[in-house]
Amino acid sequence: MNSHMEKPYVVGIDIGGTNTVFGIVDARGSIIANGKVKTQAYDDVDNYVDDVCKNLLPLIIEHGGIEKIKGIGIGAPNGNYYSGTIEFAPNLPWKGVIPLAAKFEEKLGIPTALTNDANAAAVGEMTYGAARGMKDFIMITLGTGVGSGIVINGQVVYGHDGFAGELGHIITRRENGRLCGCGRHGCLEAYCSATGVARTARELLTARTEPSLLRNIPAEDITSKDVYDAAEQGDTLAQEIFNTTGTLLGEALADFIAFSSPEAIVLFGGLAKSGDYIMKPIEKGINDNILTIYKGKTKLLVSELKDSDAAVLGASALAWELK
Repeated sequence: MNSHMEKPYVVGIDIGGTNTVFGIVDARGSIIANGKVKTQAYDDVDNYVDDVCKNLLPLIIEHGGIEKIKGIGIGAPNGNYYSGTIEFAPNLPWKGVIPLAAKFEEKLGIPTALTNDANAAAVGEMTYGAARGMKDFIMITLGTGVGSGIVINGQVVYGHDGFAGELGHIITRRENGRLCGCGRHGCLEAYCSATGVARTARELLTARTEPSLLRNIPAEDITSKDVYDAAEQGDTLAQEIFNTTGTLLGEALADFIAFSSPEAIVLFGGLAKSGDYIMKPIEKGINDNILTIYKGKTKLLVSELKDSDAAVLGASALAWELK
């Protein structure tokens, strides 16, 4: 009797800077039950683990109980696959080194694996989405931060310490670079995340006098979604914000292509859904800066999976590997 029969399900947990989404997943990759809690609401990580478990347990019981679950997989910013810890995550409320996998294992008695959120999304995309059948690709997540999952030869690159693939923290601006949540200046994340787009909007609105729909929103409340909505309505300032953001991201992607010659770069997260406003400048940024030998070889794709699904599915895929 194979283990899928005895333990037909796994749990995937995606920890984002804003929300934590979790689901029970079957062997076909269908999310058969899911829920969420607000990550930001918990200063204390133990209260957070308690609450996630409180919300998760009834779902597990509904589907046959703990003995039906093979394992739990968690995707988290600064998550370390080797140690099961989250370490110094700038976008999470808990500081220092948090042994998160162990805390869930202790609480539920289910084996638990943890990885970086962008690595989880890459695994989800490779198993169920746009990167099916690909051996070399780079996943870029554009959320609260900018994350990356690098797959080479069919395997996620973890590096010797478990932290490989922080492309969001390459320095894109040497002169007067913006302060990033990591404490350094000029990181890609400070410009091309959803948060970065909002910062660009605030900067441009201050520097310029031209009318814009974005002026109807209090500056500190502007989100990347507002910028998209304004661009949709023909707002030229909003379109310029996407132009600047996309160009910068495209330049960085041209460098990433030189590093691992991926078959595709898959963009994931709300910003990637901004259509041509962001995709056109990204493509131009790549084409204007790419080394001749790579021209036209790497596909630029948008994730096929719903945002929350890809990360939950990817995280859950880790759990099938657990002994």
